[in-house]
Amino acid sequence: MNAIIYLIVAILDITWWFIIIGVVMSWLVAFNVINLQNQFVYSVYSTLNGIVEPMLKPIRRFIPNMGGIDISPIVLLLAISFLRIFVVSDLAPRLLAN
Repeated sequence: MNAIIYLIVAILDITWWFIIIGVVMSWLVAFNVINLQNQFVYSVYSTLNGIVEPMLKPIRRFIPNMGGIDISPIVLLLAISFLRIFVVSDLAPRLLAN
């Protein structure tokens, strides 16, 4: 049971970093710091978008447009943090006590 909890926490941590890297990379593309004409940069960017966008799309339906500022990654990061804290502090002691 301990391994399952570690696996869930690891998946949440990896997802957290994918979101952070995806946001930073989108900023770098928006400000022309990196160029999507480079094949490697484009493949990394499209892979991150393929991973992150399906998680952000449902959140964007409920959050109103704030004039070009997208706060859906912040909401998703807060949700992941809440879920991680719940798994570590509440769910894990209950499952490991049995």
